[in-house]
Amino acid sequence: MVYAIVECGGKQHRVQPGARLVVERLPQAEGEQVVLERVLLIADGERVSVGAPTVPGARVRATVLSHGKAPKITVLRYKRKVRYHKKTGHRQPYTTLAIEEIQGAAPA
Repeated sequence: MVYAIVECGGKQHRVQPGARLVVERLPQAEGEQVVLERVLLIADGERVSVGAPTVPGARVRATVLSHGKAPKITVLRYKRKVRYHKKTGHRQPYTTLAIEEIQGAAPA
């Protein structure tokens, strides 16, 4: 089983071909190809290639499936005795990717 650890949007994700991945919002339109170049690790069975910080020549190819927004969260700031309260909300935008292939095999 081949898998890779990639960095996207300041977070690290474990991906393998055929998987779906939810990441921070990307500017590409639905149906476009995306190449994730920040590959930190590639593993192919017993062979593992760890980058310092990235694996040279490695990349992960994916397709943008959809864009969306996460459920709303409520943020409440409150200070007692001074009658201060402020209620705000936030919906994080995200992009769903379909991982197609991992390029750059681990060394023998």
